[in-house]
Amino acid sequence: MPSSLPLLVVVFVAAAAGVWVAGIWLSRTTDVLSHRLHLGEALAGSILLAFTTNLPEVAITASAALAHHLGIAIGNILGGIAIQTVVLAVLDVWGLGRADPLTYMAASLQLVLEGALVIAVLVVAVMGTQLSSHLYFDRLEPAAVLIVVLWAVGLWLIGRASRGLPWQEQGDAPGGQDVPRGTRVKMTNKVADERGISTIRAALIFGAAAAVTLVGGVLLERSGERIAGHIGMTGVLFGATVLAAATSLPELSTGLASIRMRDYQLAVSDIFGGNAFLPVLFFVAALLSGSAVLPAAHRTDIYLTALGALLTVVGLHLRADLPAAPPDPRARHRLGDRGCALCARRRRPHLRQSLTRQWYRGFVVSDAPTKQSRSAFANSPSAW
Repeated sequence: MPSSLPLLVVVFVAAAAGVWVAGIWLSRTTDVLSHRLHLGEALAGSILLAFTTNLPEVAITASAALAHHLGIAIGNILGGIAIQTVVLAVLDVWGLGRADPLTYMAASLQLVLEGALVIAVLVVAVMGTQLSSHLYFDRLEPAAVLIVVLWAVGLWLIGRASRGLPWQEQGDAPGGQDVPRGTRVKMTNKVADERGISTIRAALIFGAAAAVTLVGGVLLERSGERIAGHIGMTGVLFGATVLAAATSLPELSTGLASIRMRDYQLAVSDIFGGNAFLPVLFFVAALLSGSAVLPAAHRTDIYLTALGALLTVVGLHLRADLPAAPPDPRARHRLGDRGCALCARRRRPHLRQSLTRQWYRGFVVSDAPTKQSRSAFANSPSAW
């Protein structure tokens, strides 16, 4: 590794460019392999996809932990969460322009669950910073283990929710994206089929892109640590700003590709999924460094954690300004059927009538049970 600042900057920029290009190919081949091998349908496949799509952060965290540069590891993880959430605003400007905001077009209850998981793991990370640095056993610290368990359970629950949410339109707000979620994955696989790219070839490209990403991540960490020393910047601040921004470039390219295909929900889901996974790297850092990582966090790191949670809440703002969608007399959700049947059996007609009027931000929970009540409800001013 060179010692002069100009050469270090050249190495850093070249490594960032390599990670950017390799990250784009990594994302494309991941879409192809996940579609053909059905990786996203099982918990193990979802965990594997999370690791592969965050390889730059994995490489930087592992390199920093082995070199005991815990400041860069912590700053890259927590700063990466804040930077990647800011990517949503960049996608709004570059991807949608003057159209409706990305979070408006991608409004979905499944994204609310994914954002809630991000906030949950960040809260546990803040709690872990308050523990003693001597509270760990066999390279394991309690907070990091709890983050891994919480993330895995949350991933499993979100996977179950993606197969059927108990709301009308599967929890998608009216007026949002007009294509099914996952269109980018299907279109990428379609293009690969048209170009004759086999599964083996896609796997080889994936392996090459992963190798370039890992090498680039190590070069980013090593050169970044020396650049920070040359310019008088702490490793925590450098990792949370410049290094985190460099590793967020693949997410920016992937998000723009999703927006071009009008798959807005997947663009936001990629950001939330990566942010929920990044705190898991505290577990990796603790294993490799042999010490508790979270108690070594500074006040700046806690501030970045709170900022990441706050930006996630901002990105999850519910579209309260939407008019309620008109009810469909032919649609009856199973929640309404069960609720009306239960109230009828227990002879509670007032509860049955209340179930027919449950509306939440444009989502119809149940339809009117009779023709007369349907007509009266459809003609009421509150139905529109």
